[in-house]
Amino acid sequence: MLKQTIKNFVSRLFATPPSGPVRLSRDKHGIDRRLVSRHAIKVCEVLNQHGFDAYIVGGAVRDLLVGLRPKDFDVATNATPEQVKGLFRRAFIIGRRFRIVHVVYGRGREHEVIEVSTFRAYLDNAAAGQVKGNEKTSKAQLSGMQHAVDASGRVLRDNVWGPQDEDATRRDFTVNAMYYDPETQVVVDYHKGIQDAKKKTLRMIGDPATRYREDPVRIIRAVRFAAKLSQLGFSIEAKTAAPLVQSQTLLADVPQSRMFDEMLKLLQTGHAIATIEQLRKLGMAKGIYPLLDVAVERADSPFVKAALVDTDRRVNEGKPVAPSFLLACVLWEDVRKGWEDRMGRREHALPALQDSIDEVFERRIGDVSGRGKLAADMREIWVMQPRFEKRVGNTPFGMVMQPRFRAGFDFMRLRADIGEVEEALAEWWQDFQT
Repeated sequence: MLKQTIKNFVSRLFATPPSGPVRLSRDKHGIDRRLVSRHAIKVCEVLNQHGFDAYIVGGAVRDLLVGLRPKDFDVATNATPEQVKGLFRRAFIIGRRFRIVHVVYGRGREHEVIEVSTFRAYLDNAAAGQVKGNEKTSKAQLSGMQHAVDASGRVLRDNVWGPQDEDATRRDFTVNAMYYDPETQVVVDYHKGIQDAKKKTLRMIGDPATRYREDPVRIIRAVRFAAKLSQLGFSIEAKTAAPLVQSQTLLADVPQSRMFDEMLKLLQTGHAIATIEQLRKLGMAKGIYPLLDVAVERADSPFVKAALVDTDRRVNEGKPVAPSFLLACVLWEDVRKGWEDRMGRREHALPALQDSIDEVFERRIGDVSGRGKLAADMREIWVMQPRFEKRVGNTPFGMVMQPRFRAGFDFMRLRADIGEVEEALAEWWQDFQT
């Protein structure tokens, strides 16, 4: 216990910059303010007008610095969640482990959510005890403090407000810990993030092994950022990469529902092919999540590769993607094999397909997301495949009226592209639906 406390103290000591932040003006950092969301700018303006500090932070600043157009914008402020909520008409406090505010602008597909977080303190168990034991800490401050770390060092709750420099220290990578003031157009950098961005390096703030213990999902984030930024020549610093494989065991303590969501982020953010390359390069092709293992294993097969390439293309064109479609592609090999085996035993086609699907859900997906809408959509895509063979009578008209017809057709189109079904079949349905 004492050894761990000392290690945490040393890690914190060296993670905190001794000489204060670097502040770069517009002519030094080169960020084009026109690429910044007007809603994110508006949130900062409102907070500033009410006496609070507010900055665009994290991935958006990183992307702006390296020449990418950010898709999402986060704001960090010294206002509490309750204070933020009180300043905006459509603002909602979410989360328990990490309380933040979603400020919503617009409606429908055109809506934008600006995520606003309060500056957090960088505390371990020992530091939290010191803060709570401080006689100068007011009861009001203590009542807002919710910070807990388990025996392994994993942060369970992180709702202790603090100064900006500590907020920067508790973030993960240096290139994600910079703050941009849209009013003055100054970038505030505590951990040489701008320097690392120029060197195209992903570097963890503090001791990497300790930071992975605090939040094991950082392991997955390291892979995701490396994949996203690999197109620009970024790579993970050796010291940051070294504990990744050994730290994978920590992911067993992460809730399965969150792991499922993190898997989808790896495969559906427009960099699926690059992500799989990174996983293999880092020696992490297996062991993160069972369904991801299957995707990586089959990524070179013509059908799954075509699905991954198509998903990346759609994301980068700003088109929507559905997890049901990609997962249906990844698991089609299992469904088809089980279906063919049952047909070989002279079972009727549709019941054989349904039984094969049930078996795949049980074996590959289980209880995490194998129920509900995702499962229903996957099942519909699969069940539609033999029905495409029927092109007489009213069947084609009934098919195109189904809500998931387009997904089912796109699935069949990919099958035709790799020669699993005749090209003429895909062309017939393309003509019929148009």
